[in-house]
Formats: sequence, C-alpha cells, structure tokens
Amino acid sequence: MEAVGSQMILGLIVGITILVFLILRTRIHAFLALIIAASITGVIGGMPANDVLAANTNGFGSTLGNIGIIIGFGVMMGQIFEISGAAERMAQTFIKKLGKGKEEIALAITGFLVSIPIFCDSGFVILSPLTKAISRKTKKSVVTLGVALAAGLVITHSLVPPTPGPVGVAGLFGVNVGSIILWGILLAIPMTIAALIYAKYIGKKIYQIPAEDGEGWTRPAYQEPDYESVLDDDNKDLPSASMSFAPIIVPIILILIDTVTTALGIEGSLKTIIGFFGSPVIAVGIGLIIAIYGLTGKYTREETIEHMEEGIKSAGIIILVTGGGGALGMVLRESGAGTYIAELITKTSIPAIMLPFIISTLVRLIQGSGTVAMITAASITAPILANLNVNPVFGALAACIGLLVFSHFNDSFFWVVNRMLGITDAKEQMQVWSVTSTIAWAVGFIELIIISLVF
Repeated sequence: MEAVGSQMILGLIVGITILVFLILRTRIHAFLALIIAASITGVIGGMPANDVLAANTNGFGSTLGNIGIIIGFGVMMGQIFEISGAAERMAQTFIKKLGKGKEEIALAITGFLVSIPIFCDSGFVILSPLTKAISRKTKKSVVTLGVALAAGLVITHSLVPPTPGPVGVAGLFGVNVGSIILWGILLAIPMTIAALIYAKYIGKKIYQIPAEDGEGWTRPAYQEPDYESVLDDDNKDLPSASMSFAPIIVPIILILIDTVTTALGIEGSLKTIIGFFGSPVIAVGIGLIIAIYGLTGKYTREETIEHMEEGIKSAGIIILVTGGGGALGMVLRESGAGTYIAELITKTSIPAIMLPFIISTLVRLIQGSGTVAMITAASITAPILANLNVNPVFGALAACIGLLVFSHFNDSFFWVVNRMLGITDAKEQMQVWSVTSTIAWAVGFIELIIISLVF
C-alpha cells in the first residue's frame, strides 16, 4: 500500500509541477495545461490509460453540465448591464438613498451587487466615470472612491455566484450554489468593511481629484469634502432603479427561496415548483430575460443579440478552464490520490480547510488569474476534503478567498483600477490596490479560522 501511495503522490507532484510550469513559462493555454497535467497525474499515478481518458472527459462534462449554462447566461446579462446604463443607475440610487458623505459606502455596495453577474474589470471601467464625477463635485479623493468601488467589485466577484469563478468552484466541490451565495455574502461583508476603512485612509494619504479643466488629475493640499453641489443624473437616459436591480435581485431571491425550503424540509408539488424556478440555471435565465426585455428597449433585436454574443466571447475561457479543472479533479478522485492524501493529512496539524486557501493563494501570487487560482485549488483539494470532516461549502469558499492575496502586476484588474484612477507610480499602485486586496484576503483568512473552530 505504501508503494502504491507513493506512486499516487509522485503522480500528483509531477502533474501539478508541470501544470504550474506550463501556465507560467510556456505559451500553452491554462485549459490545455490542466488537461495535460490531469493526464500525466493519472498515468504516473498508476491509472490505466483508458481510465485516464475516461476520467478527463467525464470530469469535464459533469462539471459543465449545469455550470456552463449559468456562465453563459451570466456574461450575457453582464453585457446588457454595460450597454444599458443599469450599473450607473444602481450607483446613483445608492448615493441618493444613503445621503451625502457616504459616497464610498454607496460605491462599495454598488460594486458588491454589480459584480455578481458582471466581471469586475468591466464593472470598474463602467462605474469609474461616476467616481470621477463625485470626486469633482465633492472634492473627495478619487482614490477613496475608486478603492471602495473596486473592493466591492472584486470581493463578490470572487465569492458570490452566479459569478463564473465561484460557480465553477461550487461545481467542483459538488455543493449547492445557494449555500455558496448565502455564506459568500456573509463572509464578504466584513472583508468589504475592512477595505472601506483602508480606502478612507489611503485616500487622504494619496489625495487626488480631477483637474478643474476636466483633463488629468491634480493633487492639492487635503481638504474636507464639499457638499454644496449634489450629484445629479446629468439628464442621462438611464433605466429605472427597479428595472436595473431586477435582473440581479430576482435570481438571487429565487435561489435563496429554494435553498431555504430545502433546509426546512418542505416537500410536495410546491417544493417541486420552487425547486424548478430556484435552480440556478432557471433563476439566472429568468434574470437574463428580465434584463433583455427591461433594459434593451433602445436597441434593435439584432443589436441586442450582437451585444450578448460579445459577452459570450469572454465566457469561453472560463468555461474551458472550469471544465479542465473538473477533468483534473476527476483524475485525482479516480487515481485514489485524494483518499491517500486525506489519510496523511489527518495525521498532521494543518487544518484541512486551509488547504484550498493556501493553494489558491500561491497560484494567484504566481500567475495572476483569480479564476485559474480558485479552479486549480478546487480541482486539487475537492477530492481530498471529500474524505475529511470538512464542510465542502467552506472548502469552496476557502479556494475563493485565497485568490484575493496581494494583487499585483500580473493581474489585469490591478492595472484597470490604477489606470482609471490616474495612479502611475509603482509604489502608489501597490498601496492603492495590492494592499487593499491583501486586507480583504487577511480578513477572509481570519473568518476561515473562526469557521473551522465553530463548525
């Protein structure tokens, strides 16, 4: 048994080493790298060649059975948010409801919600003009506003479905998407609050506001915000607040109702109906229909379809990488490496829930992609945690939280945030965003420790 176990471990080590090398040092795409690593892991680990092939295809197909549909719906919905102005309407609504002096809170909450169906890069690009407008009108540092918005965007983008990454992780761990939504939101709130506190601090240290002529930026001596002029709609033709929020809120409500009724043990025809409409595929599909007919009135049928197809183009990589992660996870399960490692881990003092967190953290630091980091961590650890006394929901969230660590030059969002805020100095760029993301990561780490002790 020891010899067989050693062969399993050797296959895993070689496969993962090759995976990291292929992603970092070659031109091979992450999807192909995952399939190659899965195949090598299985063969070296002692699996027959035919079983390796079957595990690859079965793992890919089963993972994308429902997740691929959700990802497709989500990116189409996100594209509609971009073109319709719904994201900007949400921000304005929050600012008016919360009142002057709480703009950064409004922007963080907006990012918190908007990034559930929309990619955080796109969300920040869409909403950053609003941060500039608020900064110009109130003289509040654009850094405070921008960091608050970016934090809200990236935290829920990393933790809360139907954002594609968390959906993929949920599939790999085999957990209910509604449970990930509930716990993801709960864990994301303290992380966002911590980022908000830092946003206020760094905005004073790097006090930057738009230049009076509207071109470029200026850095005068720090001054308290001026609320004599109130942010208005600038007579923009934006959708109503209720219609802007509906495509996000309706699917979440449907999924949560299904989750609650399942937890309460409700059965019968009512539960069947609730289960149908509360399934993530149907719920997100309903949200997409609401977005199509509620937000695209000024576009023709052809233009609406064209915009949605633009969104679909960006979904391909995530779908493939998620499926590739499923293939790797299936190989690990079939090879028996997961069971063997689980037995070894039970003899150590490392909390099992920390495994996906640590792997996600390391992969993210090395190669920059949050999606690849969380999918890789989930692929490797899901079959291991399945044999340990760990709630798979928390294991999935641990993989999601790990990717927030020290966003830097290999992360596209790092450049989007700093570029849109006019921050060009490398040291300041890291202060503005790398430190912010690390604060969220650290708070998430503490939350995982608490969860592991309580549950």
